[in-house]
Amino acid sequence: MGTREELVQAAAELMDVGGLEAVTLREVGRRAGVSHNAPYKHFTDKEALLAAVAARELGSRGATLSEILARQASAGEALREALHSYVGWALARPVRFKLIYGSWSKGTPELGAAATTTRGLLQEIVSRAQQEGQLPAGDPERLTTLLLALAHGAVDLSLSGHLSPPGSRQLGPADLVNELLERLMGADRVAG
Repeated sequence: MGTREELVQAAAELMDVGGLEAVTLREVGRRAGVSHNAPYKHFTDKEALLAAVAARELGSRGATLSEILARQASAGEALREALHSYVGWALARPVRFKLIYGSWSKGTPELGAAATTTRGLLQEIVSRAQQEGQLPAGDPERLTTLLLALAHGAVDLSLSGHLSPPGSRQLGPADLVNELLERLMGADRVAG
């Protein structure tokens, strides 16, 4: 592993333990075992470092989507697994989840490419599920956005403790993903 990757790994570990506030270029350098100036040779500032963390995380999510797509015979099952994988990852790594989907004052080509690739893989799964008749016809980009919006919103509500009102049957993000998929897949079967 090269110095740049060690710095990105150190930043991700600091985030997981102490949130974004814990990430400073000086502390990342110390944790990676390099001089306090070494991070500045690879990143202009903290946001550039965090963009590299986000890009690496999106690349990892993309690799997971590729594996799911290759392993599942049915695109509908691949989609279900992909969304459940997304929910599980976001709940396990909430700071990384919020980093990726937070606002950026400036992006990087690396982050943009990782986001485009990962989103494209999910859209490919959705498109295949449509072609197989497991999802309603229509614009796959729009349907991908709908699915992501539900999964993302459900995770965000769950992380903030607002998904289910007190005293009600506790719904988790995975439950909502399942319900949306059942409605979409059922609607297509009824219409077809």
